[in-house]
Amino acid sequence: RTPPEAMSPRAKMHNYINLVLATQEVEAQNPDAWPILLDMSGNLCEGPGANIFLVKDGAVLTPREQYVLAGISRETAIDLAHELDISVKEADLDLYDAYTADEAFITSTSFCIVPVSSFNGNVIGDAAIPGPVTQRLTQAYSGMVGVDIAGQYLARL
Repeated sequence: RTPPEAMSPRAKMHNYINLVLATQEVEAQNPDAWPILLDMSGNLCEGPGANIFLVKDGAVLTPREQYVLAGISRETAIDLAHELDISVKEADLDLYDAYTADEAFITSTSFCIVPVSSFNGNVIGDAAIPGPVTQRLTQAYSGMVGVDIAGQYLARL
């Protein structure tokens, strides 16, 4: 991820070369995988057009806003978590946090919430997709927009 010292992640631009290169690298290993970029310290940042969330002990964790484009879907997921009395913490998260998470999901305007099954081939949690917290958030998101977002995408696969 381009460091925030070089360019603010709040600046939505058309300079996606780092995301394109990351996508090519990941797809060469696994065509079904999506990249999650790291900052200069090795902390999770975001993916191409997507924000990353981890779930640990029932709490939702997400990278600090300083390092990510704070997308509308990210904010919606955080708001829904608060409405559901799910704790949300913004923090520096590294690969260890991802590998030891109980659940993970990404958010994006185009697909709202999508569960993540693994990081670098390491299965997340007990491999239940989606996990219970992700499922609650997906159901709340679907209720808010009036569309079964999971069913909509599964119907097109």
